Amino acid sequence: MKRIDRLIIGELLGPWTFGVAMFTVLLLAALFLNKFSSYLVQGISFSTILKLTCLLLPGLLVKTFAMAMLLAGLLAFGRLSGDSEIVALRAAGASIGRIVAPAGVMAIVVALIAFAVDETVVPWAASTGTNMMKEIAKKLDPERIQTLSIPITSAGKTVGVVVARGYDPLRQVLLGATVVVYNKDGTNYGYLSARELKFDPDKLKSGKGWRIQGGSTLLLADGSKLTRLDDAAWPQDVPNPNETPQDISAMQITEMDVLSMAQIRERITAMRKEKDFPRDTVANLEFGYWNKIALPLATFVYGMLGAPLGIRRNRTSAAAGFALAVAIIFAYITLINVLNVYSMGGVIPPVVASFTPIVIGLVAAAVIIRQRNA
Repeated sequence: MKRIDRLIIGELLGPWTFGVAMFTVLLLAALFLNKFSSYLVQGISFSTILKLTCLLLPGLLVKTFAMAMLLAGLLAFGRLSGDSEIVALRAAGASIGRIVAPAGVMAIVVALIAFAVDETVVPWAASTGTNMMKEIAKKLDPERIQTLSIPITSAGKTVGVVVARGYDPLRQVLLGATVVVYNKDGTNYGYLSARELKFDPDKLKSGKGWRIQGGSTLLLADGSKLTRLDDAAWPQDVPNPNETPQDISAMQITEMDVLSMAQIRERITAMRKEKDFPRDTVANLEFGYWNKIALPLATFVYGMLGAPLGIRRNRTSAAAGFALAVAIIFAYITLINVLNVYSMGGVIPPVVASFTPIVIGLVAAAVIIRQRNA
């Protein structure tokens, strides 16, 4: 490693470590501080909160790696500029591209680490932490019911809907399920209420993938007839849900941290096999899939943006670097969220939504480096 590389990387390491710590604390406080404070007030032990925090940290750290790279580039190269070390390097014949190259190399290493952690540690930690929060919620409010609704479609039309008190993914069972059946004209035909609906993969192809457990009752909408049914019986006039447990689990996912790329791909493939698959849900999963690559790439983009932006002719304070970093991060998050909405609406492909900010960032970095080198 040449002296210039040691100089640049040495300047970057300190601000990057500080940035990771700062952004992680900020995200943790913004996302979970109120919830954790509520847990403590309601009697949840501090050791449980600490364990939950440790489980959520890997997912937060992966997101802060890129942010910290941007801040590190702004602060490190801002200091080098302020002390005229950039001028000395230019006088020695080094171009701006050569000066910022170590920042790019460091960004690539950080990106690879972020991707590896996101694919191995984060899914397990995030899913474990999510399950812990669900158990805490049940403990604090045992009578609280979190229902889920699953539409039943046929030939592109909604013929019914399943409303369940809960879902047990280990047993693949819908708890306290009621199937609301519609007539062809959209009016209610009746209500099938069952203690449990158990998934049977062997009968999925025959259209009877769910069977009744614990008995059920079928009540016509006009109240004219009430029929009690055994476990094995499924009324002919009641459509069987066409969603699999994987589909139900995907519907309940609000954070992609709990899934690896392979798991997301499996769920996308399973959903696409259905004739009437939920397009917005699949688009959101595809967006999350490509973001598993786009997020580490953002580390490189931020590194290539922060380094040349930090090079200035006049001495500037560290506060200016912080302000610029926050502005760029806010613009990136706003853009990615807007593009995600467009992708879920079918306006643009999810892969385009995921990588458009990356392309814009790379083009901006190339333009800035060229201008600084002039």
